[in-house]
Amino acid sequence: MNPHNAFRGAATGHALPRRRFLQGTAGVAAMLAWPLGANAVVKESHLALPLSSSRVDTKFELTLARTQVNFTGTPASAITLNGTVPGPLLRMHEGREVTIALTNRLDEVTAAHWHGLKVPNDMDGVPGVTFPGIKPGETFQYRFDLRQSGTYWYHSHAILQEPAGFYAPLIIDPQDREPFGYDREYVVMLSEWVDTPPEKVLANLKKVEGYYNDRRQTLPDLYADLKAARTPQEREAIWNERVAWARMRMDPTDATDGGSQWQFLVHGQRVEDNWTALFKPGERIRLRLINASAMNFFDVSIPGLDLTVVQADGQNVRPVKVRELRMGNGETYDVIVKPTERKAYTLFAATSGRIGFARGTLAPELGMEGEIPPMGPRPVRTMAEMTGAHGGDHGAAPAFQAAATADPHAGHGAAPAAPAPAPADPHAMHGGMEGMPMQRGMPGMGGVPTGGAQATDSLADGLKDRLAYADLEALTPMRLPAGPAKKIDMRLTGDMNRYIWSINDKKLSQATFFEARVGERLEIRLINETMMEHPMHMHGAFFVVDNGKGERAPLKHTVIVKPGETITVHTSFDEPGPWVFHCHLFYHAAAGMVQAIVVK
Repeated sequence: MNPHNAFRGAATGHALPRRRFLQGTAGVAAMLAWPLGANAVVKESHLALPLSSSRVDTKFELTLARTQVNFTGTPASAITLNGTVPGPLLRMHEGREVTIALTNRLDEVTAAHWHGLKVPNDMDGVPGVTFPGIKPGETFQYRFDLRQSGTYWYHSHAILQEPAGFYAPLIIDPQDREPFGYDREYVVMLSEWVDTPPEKVLANLKKVEGYYNDRRQTLPDLYADLKAARTPQEREAIWNERVAWARMRMDPTDATDGGSQWQFLVHGQRVEDNWTALFKPGERIRLRLINASAMNFFDVSIPGLDLTVVQADGQNVRPVKVRELRMGNGETYDVIVKPTERKAYTLFAATSGRIGFARGTLAPELGMEGEIPPMGPRPVRTMAEMTGAHGGDHGAAPAFQAAATADPHAGHGAAPAAPAPAPADPHAMHGGMEGMPMQRGMPGMGGVPTGGAQATDSLADGLKDRLAYADLEALTPMRLPAGPAKKIDMRLTGDMNRYIWSINDKKLSQATFFEARVGERLEIRLINETMMEHPMHMHGAFFVVDNGKGERAPLKHTVIVKPGETITVHTSFDEPGPWVFHCHLFYHAAAGMVQAIVVK
């Protein structure tokens, strides 16, 4: 077992095409689940399949292969599961044992990771870390008991297979009745596609910083900003900031690694495909939102409808009503909406960098479309953000103040600067915990630390503009293991100029792994010393998010760490073995931002 192999090149030099849900039996089944309108003219595969028609099972068979697709005008191959992208929905029931047979018909090693599921270490699906991987022509049988419920997903943990199409939803129905009601439910899996093969994308990113950033600030932009300045002091500040960005080999518009070449998908469907979920006016619709993107955050909204968040990362939370929520890579949120009018509503998922959007439609009949709202301007970072002055009292150690004036390859190791106050951060302050039965109380354990996470402003009707971690509150008390915690610092580091990402300045192949004992309380500080957000995902355990809610702090398995932030998470493992902890921007993980905690 070699943890250094976790993200080693399992992919080969195949051209990997744009992903898309393939037409087939799923579309036919969806049509049978709902009567078609007499004038409806849409492709079968564009109609969402209500989960009420899906089968709960304990045995599943999956075949991984390359399948020819043609959605861009050029035939290409995708990595498919049972012939589709995304792969098939697996629906299970809490408390049962499941077996999943995965047959590998690729010419490379593969594995399936059950994202967010608490499984034995040898079932976790990380090649070279938890098991050798599944060789070409082999069938591997995953077998584990289901100790939780909620919305999850599964994907490859062999390098770069996920962005080539190896991802799919996974739903676990609870043993007990859920604390919220609904009439209809749909899976909404958000992802992306670019025609460039994933291995070539990574090579391009390593070739030059901001390779896909086609909206860089130009010299004419600088002249325009200087001309618009009202005072000599403003002009000096503009000039100094531009010089600082140049020294860092960065551009303030580079909020994401992708560019306008990317297409964004709802369950494999493009914007023009109009993925449609049907409803009857007055019904409560549960949407199981999953961000399966390899590179992008999504800001999700449905203009005209409030989103009532009832689960985060598969775990029940006190309902909170918002207009919009930001989803980091690997995060899931369950929301309930109640459309009362007989009209089409647009499910709108704009990328956080505003390089594009995915869209679907909620409608009472096929063929209807709602208005697509504007994305808004592309965000431009400020040096204040890069030095940690963006809100959130995390005891942060911002990295960019020194970097902006000294190291041209900066992104880590810089001296901290005191953060300035700022408006509320939609993902401010969180901590973590683990090793516990999902959605259950934890008797006999010590208290949960409290923090100062900021919530978004509430409107007069209690509706929030955007969900903040501080808004999440578990329905049942959670407790951490008693006794002193073992403290671990994980500095999120990198060199944008060479596209090297790391933890504590070391890639996985160079790292000395952290050690822990089963049941031991861990206090992990995630210190972001880079210029980009990182959705950090833990295998084998959940976090208790330290958001000021004490023992009602929510559980999560993925947490976004913003530039300059330090987030403290508390966790505990109840299964031995090496457990991977990594950035879920998969190109960041492939470039080195991976660590392992060896639990004994």
